[in-house]
Amino acid sequence: MNCIFVHGLGQDSSSWEKAISLMAEPTITLCPDLFALIKGTEADYQSLYRAFLEYCNAIPEPLNLCGLSLGGVLALHYAIDNPAKVKSLVLIGVQYKMPKNLLKLQNAIFRVMPKSLFKNMGLQKHEVIGLTKSMMNLDFSERIKVILSPALILCGDKDRANKKAAKGLAEGIPGAELRFVESAGHELNRDRPQELAAMLSVFWEVLSTS
Repeated sequence: MNCIFVHGLGQDSSSWEKAISLMAEPTITLCPDLFALIKGTEADYQSLYRAFLEYCNAIPEPLNLCGLSLGGVLALHYAIDNPAKVKSLVLIGVQYKMPKNLLKLQNAIFRVMPKSLFKNMGLQKHEVIGLTKSMMNLDFSERIKVILSPALILCGDKDRANKKAAKGLAEGIPGAELRFVESAGHELNRDRPQELAAMLSVFWEVLSTS
């Protein structure tokens, strides 16, 4: 089974290593470094999605996508645009209609943070601000129903900013399964790698035998 793990803002491809190492069944995993895909181009959502689209389209087999936060938005967008190519979809702490007020607050905080704190994000300070600003008008509310693949929606029960969106995704995507992870925050791949690995293993095992 080929699986693409898509990291969030403030993470990189290594953020999935622990969870992947704990998976019950061996899988062929791909963990693209999102910001390396757009190196040398403008760091906005449209450029990032185009690069992710090209990355996924270069893989011929049906795709099993697992994305967290920003990576989940990209995975969701791809599944909407290419429903026949996506075999399964896992979304972790994902918004399908961007909360503008939250993004504006986030950007206000980013503006007063020192540039040095952005070194591990893979983008410079102005690029992070530009990327989040370019996402403010994203709204997939009317399109999530076109997703054909089995979907697992995950959210930490302490991730208050994304709980409502998780419920909305589960209601809007036909047949989607929703699970809240007890005592967990936003970054399940870092905070709860063992629980995440177990849930992914069960989800994909059931899928492979159905």
